[in-house]
Amino acid sequence: MSAVQITKPLVEVRDVHKSFDQLEVLKGIDLDIMPGEVVVILGPSGSGKSTLLRCINHLEAVHRGFIAVDGEQIGYRIQNNRLEKLSPNGIARQRRKIGMVFQQFNLYPHMTVLQNIIEAPVGIHGESRKEATRNALQLLERVGLSEKAHSYPRQLSGGQQQRVAIARALAIKPKLMLFDEPTSALDPELVGEVLATMRDLARQGLTMIVVTHEISFAREAADRVVFMDDGKIVEMGKPDDVIGNPQHSRTKAFLARFL
Repeated sequence: MSAVQITKPLVEVRDVHKSFDQLEVLKGIDLDIMPGEVVVILGPSGSGKSTLLRCINHLEAVHRGFIAVDGEQIGYRIQNNRLEKLSPNGIARQRRKIGMVFQQFNLYPHMTVLQNIIEAPVGIHGESRKEATRNALQLLERVGLSEKAHSYPRQLSGGQQQRVAIARALAIKPKLMLFDEPTSALDPELVGEVLATMRDLARQGLTMIVVTHEISFAREAADRVVFMDDGKIVEMGKPDDVIGNPQHSRTKAFLARFL
């Protein structure tokens, strides 16, 4: 009898609540993400999608529940049977497992594309400049921008800048990539090149959580689609089920605006 291989979730979200002052933004989120899985989160503005991503990366601290990535509770450690907050250095170490791409590109304008990409591996994670540069050039080839290594952000289109931001996030060799509406700040004609890069990453088996309104990307690239509304997960399943045959009235109403 052959052994059964049991794979643990890379990301575990358990009963997560998050409030800003009196406004409760996340109201008990439970979600597992398996290694190599691509999960797209859909939902109206204000539903808590981006806040959930920021909690996974501990850019926001949860108020109840917990989030674990690769078996480690994000932002905390067990010390003498007590849960203690991690130091900034400890949080930075955990974040090395997690790359994040935001709506805005946030590139350093005074640095070349290559310098932007090697900044974190060299300056924060202690990688040699030679190794970081070699890896950065490979990443630029991967996102189709080899010829732009010595250009400055102002010399690039918005789509090119976002692809550089993706390469920069990949430079720390993360186990998990978070995308927070990565095409929302782009002109419509530039959206396709960024989505194509993300589709390539999905095909290569990178674990990804993507907040987006790009329904076509969700259909083509997602293993699962999660629909959020009012701080809760309303519906979750395969793209053909959630997008093609939604069960909840709120999901149907949301998708009717796009389909």
